[in-house]
Amino acid sequence: MNTEKITVRTETGQTLDVVVLNKRADRIQVVLGEGIHNVKCELVPTRNGLAYAGSVMGREIVYERSRAQVQADIDKLNPGLRKPRPR
Repeated sequence: MNTEKITVRTETGQTLDVVVLNKRADRIQVVLGEGIHNVKCELVPTRNGLAYAGSVMGREIVYERSRAQVQADIDKLNPGLRKPRPR
């Protein structure tokens, strides 16, 4: 199984690689850490749609990609997902 990882930036400027659980254009669910010390977080688009932001244990993390870029990544990974089905 291939695990997708993305790089997020903390409020102090540090970058972290996190594992993606679920990726949609309106919400990205990620896991920070490994084993029993992992923490789940949901990243939601900012008001202007240029980044995704979330909070983990009182700290803010930001994924610096726009909503359109994330949707393009999803379409590239699974192109059959967006095609309409014949009725």
